Amino acid sequence: MTDVRVTAARLLADLLGGRGSLARLLPAAECGLDARDCALLRELCYGCARTAPRLRLIAAKLLRRAPKDKAVEALILLGLYQLEYTRIPDHAAISATVEAARGLGLERATGLLNAVLRNALRDREQLQRKLSGNPQFSSMHPAWLQQRIKSAWGAEAGDIFRANNSNPPMTLRVNGGKISPAEYLQQLARAGIAAAPCAISPVGIQLAEPCPVTALPGFEQGLVSVQDESAQLAALLLQPVPGERLLDACAAPGGKSCHLLEQQPGADLVALDIDAERLERVEENLVRTGLAAELICGDAAQPADWWDTSLYDRILLDAPCSATGVIRRNPDIKLLRRAEDIGELAALQARILRALWPLLKPGGTLLYATCSILPEENSEVAARFVAETEDASDNTPPLLAGASWGMPQAAGRQILPRIHGGDGFYYALLSKAGPQGALTG
Repeated sequence: MTDVRVTAARLLADLLGGRGSLARLLPAAECGLDARDCALLRELCYGCARTAPRLRLIAAKLLRRAPKDKAVEALILLGLYQLEYTRIPDHAAISATVEAARGLGLERATGLLNAVLRNALRDREQLQRKLSGNPQFSSMHPAWLQQRIKSAWGAEAGDIFRANNSNPPMTLRVNGGKISPAEYLQQLARAGIAAAPCAISPVGIQLAEPCPVTALPGFEQGLVSVQDESAQLAALLLQPVPGERLLDACAAPGGKSCHLLEQQPGADLVALDIDAERLERVEENLVRTGLAAELICGDAAQPADWWDTSLYDRILLDAPCSATGVIRRNPDIKLLRRAEDIGELAALQARILRALWPLLKPGGTLLYATCSILPEENSEVAARFVAETEDASDNTPPLLAGASWGMPQAAGRQILPRIHGGDGFYYALLSKAGPQGALTG
């Protein structure tokens, strides 16, 4: 037990210090742990990240000044999380956290930890009353993000906060080239796994309870992949047809590339990503699903470094973004993102969009997508690009007339987390004028 808390404190300290995300840090930390310890480690790390804005406010009331050592701050958050959100007995949570400090060589911090956690326990109701009116405390979002979401979505903000603070469902994408969703639901039922079809994606299935992928029938044979319902819309919206040349820019980890190829197995698809390590994930997914694509490690904003000058019929730009639409799956976004990141990301998104547009054939389609819910990264980027680009048109409205998902925007369409089904995503279908200047879909 203590060893798990030592590991959790190390991971949280790295997270607080900006030295990585939980998605990158956790896999190595889980090596050698049994299933029970892995579950506890994930609960502590993800739980602390999810509730950190609230826990930090509690800690601030109990400390004269914030600790400079990130490991000490991590231990405080770890102890508070156990007291507030787990069934671990209070005395065990306190003593185990103090022991974890010793395991990290932080003997000097044991007195502070013991005092802070005991005071938190003693003054719990008083602290709750003092902090209950603080929007950061009630929303469990950092102040800047709480304000951005409230400003953008008004009455929907409360539902967004609740969605972000919830545990996400496990959603599957059925490979229609190998099995139908109805047939796969039967296989799940025979395996004792409760599931139901998704409301929006025709190839989506949502499990009643998450399970290891090893328990999914035919997973290793590529019958299904794990992918949120909102993310499944990307390939469905792009609608590739036989014989086309496709580019999936910023492709890692490869779910959307695989989905495009499941729709058109013979497509000439280039999967591009700037991160060589993450590009390996694309290859792993292609191998598992029995599909093939050309993999290129390159910067989407610098096509001259990798493009072969052959134009693409369709381009998927799943742009780098704040990931504020997938906080329920990646709660450490609350700790990793800063207010100043948003303007920088919007500028990068616009730069990539401008760089890729010349690679698109006349009459072609580019799908601009993000997993953000902030208009600065979404409708504002797409609308500005269309206004400034003579041969570009927002083709989202006519293609999605009567759609049951998302909200129409100045350009494109926005999905809000859980409110519209899956994670928060933004999509804009941008069409390029054809040879005679006519805009096509």
